[in-house]
Amino acid sequence: MSDQVTICTPEELMAVIISREVRDFETIGVGAASPIPAAGCILAEQLQAPHITLIILGSKEYYPFPAGSSELHFLAQRGDLDLFFLSGIQMDRHGNINLHVLGDYHSPQMRLPGAYGSAMLYYMAHRVILFRTEHSRRTFVEKVDFVTAAGSTPESVYREGGPTLVVTPKAVLGWDSAHKGWALEAVHPGSTVEEVQENTGFPLEISSSFKITPPPTERELSVLRTVVRQKLEHIYPEFAQTKIRPD
Repeated sequence: MSDQVTICTPEELMAVIISREVRDFETIGVGAASPIPAAGCILAEQLQAPHITLIILGSKEYYPFPAGSSELHFLAQRGDLDLFFLSGIQMDRHGNINLHVLGDYHSPQMRLPGAYGSAMLYYMAHRVILFRTEHSRRTFVEKVDFVTAAGSTPESVYREGGPTLVVTPKAVLGWDSAHKGWALEAVHPGSTVEEVQENTGFPLEISSSFKITPPPTERELSVLRTVVRQKLEHIYPEFAQTKIRPD
C-alpha cells in the first residue's frame, strides 16, 4: 500500500511522531502513566529501531530488572540512559516543568502527586522528550508556578542531557540550547503557526528547519493498530482500547 494521509486520533499521531525520534541501539526509559511514549517506542522497535533496549515501568515484557523502579534511576545516574520522556501540568519558555502545585506553594489551587525522580532524570538522560495532550496557554506558560525539574542549569553545574522536544497534538517545539528556549519546529496537518502561537503563553521563534509534520503512513498506523496495540493492552488496557483504533 502506498503512504498517504490517513485519519488518526491525536494520541496515535503523537505516538507516531515520537517513534520517529527513536534511534536504533538506544537505551530508552518510559515512566509510569506514559502510554503515548510507550506506544511510540514499541512502534519504533517494530519499524526502524529493532535493537533498542526499551524499559517501560509497569510492563512485564519491557522491564529487565529483578527489583523495583529505582533501578531505572540508577541506570540514569550512571549516565547510561539515552532517552526518557516527561510531562507536566505546566511547561514554560525556559524548559522548566511543574508537577507539584498550581498557584502559591503554601496555599495552592491544586496540589499534584509530585515528581518521583523527574528532576534527576531531566538532568541525566541524554535526551528528554516532553509530551502533553493539551496545547493551551494553561499548559504553556511564561513561568511555571513551581519548578519541579529545570530546563537549564548554570554553567558550573554538571548535566548529562536535557530537553530536546515537546510533542503536542498541534505541534513540535524544539529546544534551542544556545538561547535556552523553545522554537517552533513543526505544526501538524490541520494546525497553523498562528493557532499554535495563540495557544502558547510565550513567543515562539520559528526554527530554521521548520516544516509541516509528515502525516502517519499507512504502514505506521497498521503496525500501531495491530502489534503495538496488542502489546499495550498488557500495560495500558484502557488507553489501548480507547485511543488506538483497531486496524
